Amino acid sequence: MDDLNRALQQIGSSRRQVARSTEFRGYGPATLASTGLLAIAAAVSQSRWLPDAAHRVPAYLSIWLTTAVLSAGLIGVHTFVRARRVHSGMADEMLRIAVEQFLPSAAAGALITFVLVHYAPAALWMLPGLWQVTFSLGVFSSCRFLPRPMAAAGVWYLLTGLFCLSLADARAFSPWAMGIPYGAGQLLVAGILLLNKREVGDER
Repeated sequence: MDDLNRALQQIGSSRRQVARSTEFRGYGPATLASTGLLAIAAAVSQSRWLPDAAHRVPAYLSIWLTTAVLSAGLIGVHTFVRARRVHSGMADEMLRIAVEQFLPSAAAGALITFVLVHYAPAALWMLPGLWQVTFSLGVFSSCRFLPRPMAAAGVWYLLTGLFCLSLADARAFSPWAMGIPYGAGQLLVAGILLLNKREVGDER
């Protein structure tokens, strides 16, 4: 029985090593592009219905947190289905690694939001920039699992986040302080994935 357990552990360890050295292809370009368009739609909605977001922060948060939840749900469902089709027997391990890589930054963003809302409301203007910076960390963490050019998306989110922080006032609540970074950023991610997909196809 001990020999069997050791053999199973070695097999599991080998599977994890293979999974960590395999490029994850569970993210679909069309799905990522749709989340970018969703961010742009949210920005348009805010500009039309919430022009004074700095004085109505709860409504501002509801727009962007709802957008984030919808985007995460859309990506999550499609990634689960796509990974099972593309990676077959390795899908569960690949999905687990993908979640492990991005979850810390997502959790950090949620905790930062909670703390600022409940304990430092005067600093809420920092949220758009902090969201983008933490998102960039998730992208950077996932880069070793994705096509190399994906680092450009991480740099994009880092720079846009720092720019939003540099505004240092209510201008950070502008709808385009979120719409442009996430709209263009997700379209950039989708473009990188699509280009890589074509390159992989050419190699085959």
